[in-house]
This record gives sequence, C-alpha cells and structure tokens, in this order.
Amino acid sequence: MDLFEKALEQSIQSEAPLADRMRPRTLEEFVGQQHILAPGRLLRRAIQADQLSSLIFYGPPGTGKTTLARIIANTTRSHFLSINAVLAGIPAIRECIESAKRFRSEQQRKTILFVDEVHRFNKAQQDALLPHVENGTVVLIGATTENPYFEVIKALVSRSRIFQLRSLDSQDLENILEMAIGDPERGFGTMKIQLDEQAKGHLARVASGDARAALNALELAVQTTDVDDQGVLRINLEIAEESIQQRAVLYDKDGDAHFDTISAFIKSMRGSDPDAALYWMAKMVQAGEDPRFLFRRMIIFASEDVGLADPGALGVVTSAAEAFDYVGMPEGRFHLAQACLYLSTAPKSNSAFAFFDALKTVETEAEDEVPNPLKDGNRDGADFGHGQGYLYPHAFRDHWVAQQYLPGSLQGRVFYQPGDQGYEDGLREDVARKREAQLASFLAASTESQELEGDYWENRTLGDSGELYAAVRERLIRMAEPEKNHLCLVLNGGDGLLLGEMLRKVSDETVYGLVENVNQKQVLEKFHQGSRDTGRMILAVSDLEGGPSVFGVPDLRFERMIGRNYLQGIAQPCENLEKLEEFLGEHSRISLAETVPSKAQRISGLIGEGTIDAELYQAWEEAEKMLYEDPSNPKLRWNDEELKKRLEESNWHVRSWQLQNFETPTRISLEHLDSWFSEGGTSPSYGERLQQNIGSEKLNAIHQALRSQVGNRVVPWKSCWLFFCISRSSK
Repeated sequence: MDLFEKALEQSIQSEAPLADRMRPRTLEEFVGQQHILAPGRLLRRAIQADQLSSLIFYGPPGTGKTTLARIIANTTRSHFLSINAVLAGIPAIRECIESAKRFRSEQQRKTILFVDEVHRFNKAQQDALLPHVENGTVVLIGATTENPYFEVIKALVSRSRIFQLRSLDSQDLENILEMAIGDPERGFGTMKIQLDEQAKGHLARVASGDARAALNALELAVQTTDVDDQGVLRINLEIAEESIQQRAVLYDKDGDAHFDTISAFIKSMRGSDPDAALYWMAKMVQAGEDPRFLFRRMIIFASEDVGLADPGALGVVTSAAEAFDYVGMPEGRFHLAQACLYLSTAPKSNSAFAFFDALKTVETEAEDEVPNPLKDGNRDGADFGHGQGYLYPHAFRDHWVAQQYLPGSLQGRVFYQPGDQGYEDGLREDVARKREAQLASFLAASTESQELEGDYWENRTLGDSGELYAAVRERLIRMAEPEKNHLCLVLNGGDGLLLGEMLRKVSDETVYGLVENVNQKQVLEKFHQGSRDTGRMILAVSDLEGGPSVFGVPDLRFERMIGRNYLQGIAQPCENLEKLEEFLGEHSRISLAETVPSKAQRISGLIGEGTIDAELYQAWEEAEKMLYEDPSNPKLRWNDEELKKRLEESNWHVRSWQLQNFETPTRISLEHLDSWFSEGGTSPSYGERLQQNIGSEKLNAIHQALRSQVGNRVVPWKSCWLFFCISRSSK
C-alpha cells in the first residue's frame, strides 16, 4: 500500500457513518447478546480458543451479526475471507475456496469464510459451498435476518450451529450512545456534547433494538445542531424526536415478521388477552394483511382453542366472516374486531385434540413377536410359565416399565443405534431417555471399581428403578423449565440421568455437570461419545466444597441448577445450598428432587402383618422406627419440613414444594435380600442395626420370613420424593 492509498483509506474511515466507526473490535467492547457471549458460554469459549465450527448468526438488523464476525476476524488465528451474498456468485465462491486451499497448503492454517446475507444465496450457490464446508476446506460463518431453517438449505444448516441474536434492549442502546459520545477516536469524544436523559431514552426506545438506527439518529442530531454560547452541543428531547422519525411497522407478509406476528395474535387470544390480540391484529391490518387470512385463522382457532367450552364461537366467527364479505373495508373492521374480542374473552378448551391422540394410537400400533413372559397364561401358563412376572406397561408412567426381553446372557447389551433421518429420528430421544434411566439405575448402585459389562443387568433388575428414574427426571425437568439458551449446571450428575435430558432441552448452550469421581466422568463421556452434543458438555469431578469453582471459569453464572439426591447424607443441607449462591445469575433458580427415606418404604411393609407373629412384627416396626430416627444418620432421618423452614429463614424464595409418592415393581433376589443381613461390612447393615434393638433370635426370624415371602419375587416398592424449586428472594 503506497502513501496515497493509505491516505485514501484513512479518509474513508474518518468519513464513514458513526455506526460503522463505532463497531466493537473485541468481545469486551461488544454490548448485548449475553445469552450467547457471557463468560462460560459456548460461543465465547469457542472464539477465545479459536476452535470454531461453522456458524450461522440469525437476528434482526442492527444486533451485531456482522460486527461479531469482524471480532472473530480480529481474534482468530485463522485466515479470514468475507463476501456478501447480494454481490457475490459462484465465481466468487470458487475464488475463496482456491484461496483457502492455497492458504492451507502454504501455511497449514484453516480459513474462515464469512458470508453476509447468506440467505440471499440461491440453492445452486449454497450447493456450491456445501462440499467445501463439509470437508473442512472452510469454516462458514453466515449472517442472516431471515430464519435459516427456511431460507438456508438443510444440508448447510445441519452442518452449522445456529446462534440467534436478539434485539438490543433500551439499556444496551443507551450504553452504546454514551460510548459514541465519549469515544475521542471513533465517536464524538473531542466535542462537548450533552445528551439529555429524556432524549437518550427516546432514541433508545424508538430505535427498537437496532444499534445502527440509534447511532444514525445520534449522528444526525449532532450534525444538524449548533453549539451554544458555552461551546456545548445540547441534544434535548425535541431534537431527538426530529432526528429519529416514526418507526415503520416491521411486517413482511412473506417473511418472519408475518409468522411471528400472527403467532403473537393467536397466542394472545389463547391467553385471553383482548388488548394484546387487538394490537397484533391492528398491526397486521395496518401493514396490509388480507382480512380473509385473519378470519381463516380465527375460524381454526374457534374449534382448536375454544371448542366445546363455547360451541357458539364457531358460529360467531363464521357469521362475522360472511358479514365482512358483504360489507367490505373499511367498515368490515368492526366484524374483525368483534370476532377477535369474542374469541379472546371466550372460555378455552382444546379437547378436539383427542382425535389426534386416537389417530396416533392407530398409526403406531404394530404387530410383533410375543416374548415368552408376555405370552397368554390362560391356556398353558401353569405348565410352561407363560405370562408369569408380566408387568402391564400401560399402568406405568409413560407406558413403559423395565422388564426382561432379551435372554439373560445378553441383558444390558446395546445393538440398535437410531439414525437421524425421517421417522427414525423421532425415536432417538425416547430411546436415549430410557437408556439413560437404565444407566442411572446401574451407576447409582455401582461402586467406583465396577464396569458396565459386569453387573449392569443385575443392578437394574434388583433396583428395577429405570421407570422410576424416568418419572423423577420428567417431573424435575418440568419444574426447572430450562430454555434452549440457558447456561445450566447439573449437580450430582454422575449417574447421567439428568445430563442427557438437559443437553436436549438446552440445545443452543453449554451444559456443565459435577460428578463424584473420575470413573463416573469416564463412563458418561464414553456414553455420550460420538453424539452431536459432546462439545456442549463439560464435566468436572468435585466434592461439595469445591462446587462449580472447579470449572475455573471467572464470573460463571448459571440460569438453572438442577440435581437429584444432591443433599442426601448432608447434615446441613441449607448451608450447602448457600455455597451455590455466588454462581447464580439474575432470574436463576435451583431445582432439586430428593428422596425422603423416613416417609418411604419400610422393609417390614413388604410382608403382611398377619403372616408372622404379631409380637415379632410389632418389635420389628419399633426397631425400624428407631433406625429412621437415628440422629447419627442424616440420610435416613432427613426432614423436609425442617429444610423448608430453614430455607425461608435464610431469604430463599420457595417457588415450588411438593412431596410425591411412587410405587415401583421391584424384584428382590435372595442374594440381595441376604446382603441386608450380612455382617462385617464397612458400614452396619440393615440387620446389624436391627439386632441392636431386638436381638439375634428375632432378627433370624425376620430374615427367614422375608426369604420365604419376598425372596425372588416382584414386590411393590414405595418411595417418597420431595420436588422443590428455590431462588433468591431478592432476584
């Protein structure tokens, strides 16, 4: 570059619009989008580590898509190329690919190709780019204002991670305006400018989340306003209103705004909010939407969401639609308003969906070979054992119960790995959830030295708790309400039960997990190896003292923390929860599911009271009561009422608190039963604890009664769970 070219470049930079000059150059200067760029977030870690996969930034104008790409260009050690899809075609793509290949060959470094307005590429252009993204010749970073799931070919979307950028809030825009006024190099820092609070707030509000619009308005105000006698350029509310005109209605009848606005309209009617419903309908009418389209949506709504709760709703809407056809515009807007208000204020029912439930049952019912335990026992069951031990799945949660289907020598083996296409893709999550519940059942009973190939099926059969774990997981996830962009932490996640589900729910962010030992960490990493979510999972071994600090991420804040039996065996559970407070962000919550042994199954309840000597049974019950009231055993004497009281006294807000009982069919083998009465273990067994209160003679009688009535049989095992969700009262 010669002196004339350098001077020209400097001149262009100095004369560039304020919005272009004020583009952030580093992540630290970037304002907003904390849901994807806060410390510990997946995208921030990838940028800082220069380990980017293909990305697509999707969001409205002025939210920082191009700026973020430029920051990556300034931060990454990769070769960086940039093209605009409006101006570039296949020849430009080929030129970029050749440059990337040459750079890889000469310097052994990868190339990042930024494509602005990527949705403007036609299918042929996107197809031309696809093989080079797939084989790693370039790492694609695309920017688009249109929904990439509709505007970008599926093959490119499947090979890219989508990050949605949100409109900036008013505070973010005010911060940007202040930065522009104070920056002496790129902004107006060399001038004496006074921006009134009312004027600043107006510019931020009317810009509607668009930083470019706010900065353009500020620049116009500065350029068209004279300084006063003190040499100060004062921008008041009147000047701000002149600088930023009435904002246009954001509505494109063929784009995202159309679908988003009609969605808001329908959801407002469904939520019985007539004011919001009228607003969204007025926005669509003002933007030129066809009123007949609105009537069609309301006719569907009358049956889908109002239904039999008000059978007259369908007649009202269809009559209003006929009246509109007769009257026309503009008077026909009265009929639109009447139909909208009627539906918004009507009682709601979606019972019509029962038809689709029936249809789904018909479609999914399939004929299959009958396993021996499920064969008809009415004819020859006594001779051949047909039907013995069968558990009726429809009597259980999610129509699933763990029971034996494979031969004994093959139990626990995994043969089938569902693919990710078509119908089979719909099976993936269901299969994964069941396997995760079975894995949790095994890991919960395993010691550190056990391997998956060893006692997996035995542990699953003895506990037979896969379906219970699945029910607990579903209830806990529903209570926690994780969203796809939340930064989440799984507490005590070594059994793997919650980790996989959180990875599915939090599809656009990182899921952190704390495990108890290295073996659990290795098992879980192997279990998830090869899945598309592996890069979003971070595991660390930690005791209760170390907590989330072991991840070593400064200012790490989680929106959701979730755990199962996190407080078991802790003498001071409330104090332990206090240690997690520093890792909670704004609007964060902790959701836990904890077993309450003192309110659950007693072994004495496994047999009938009248089947053994009454005096012996009474002594047994009294001895068990003392066992559960033992002050030296916090795991058994766990008190949910006391915990709730302590939490409320410690300024926690209890959002949800409920006990739930479960009954799980469980097979008790003789070997497992005998282990309850074993001696000489590292901790006292159930039998050794009882013997201290009833003596060896009565203990032996109880042992034999259990062997004869419970051993090698399936019994209903009752458990009591506490589900609770808390947050800081001040948050």
